[in-house]
Amino acid sequence: MEQLITIAAFAAYCRQARRPLGLVPTMGALHAGHARLISRARAECATAVATIFVNPAQFGEPNDFAAYPRDLPDDLATLEAAGVDAVFIPSAEEVYPCGHATAVHVAGPAIPLEGDARPGHFDGVATIVAKLLIAAGADRAYFGQKDAQQLAVVRRLRLDLGVPTAIVAVPTVREPDGLALSSRNTLLSPEQRALASVLHSALQVGADCFVAGARDRELVEAASRAVLDREQAHLSVDYVALVSPDSMAPWKSGPALLAGAVRLGPVRLIDNLLLGDPQS
Repeated sequence: MEQLITIAAFAAYCRQARRPLGLVPTMGALHAGHARLISRARAECATAVATIFVNPAQFGEPNDFAAYPRDLPDDLATLEAAGVDAVFIPSAEEVYPCGHATAVHVAGPAIPLEGDARPGHFDGVATIVAKLLIAAGADRAYFGQKDAQQLAVVRRLRLDLGVPTAIVAVPTVREPDGLALSSRNTLLSPEQRALASVLHSALQVGADCFVAGARDRELVEAASRAVLDREQAHLSVDYVALVSPDSMAPWKSGPALLAGAVRLGPVRLIDNLLLGDPQS
């Protein structure tokens, strides 16, 4: 597995690689969810490349950036064992050189939910994703459904900028109790971890209402929130929202996404369930 640290070297490698080329962007702290992305890329592409970059531009709070888990040796071993052909591990100075003055701003799906809770977050996401897509020129790029709003933002970016790379969504990987795998899960205390799966349980209650025929958005959201409210002594709810998965606007018809975010102490967890099209 080749290790590349400059954008020029990464771009050169990708230009010469066998096609199709699959790109798996990550911030490290790899887990089974990332392994699923890599497995999909390996299955569909002749060459699979990954990136590891903890992007400071998408963290609003310095403490959050500092606390983000990092274990580069373990990540590199994981990628090599998974059959990744090359990994791009740039420094912040390489990605954002002196005098850096350009950022990508996506409106639309970036505005509500996480956009409200984390101002500027999706500008940071869109900027780094655009830089990686440009440098790699990949045929496919793989993103987890767990970060559904990020996925919507990346798809909007691709469409608006005419990027030829196909964006491939990979289903969320979960623990046996339903907790969505996340690098941030390692920051949970044992007590918080025992409670963390309540977010998935709450979303499942709302999803069951929707599948059973409920078409009142507020009723579906309230069903999920009621489950979370029972644990209000231990967690705080940022939002529960039934939205359209492409626009992230409040759901009215067609495919639906039920998304939620909670805080357990200093740890913020997000999750979602894709509910499909009720007419299909």
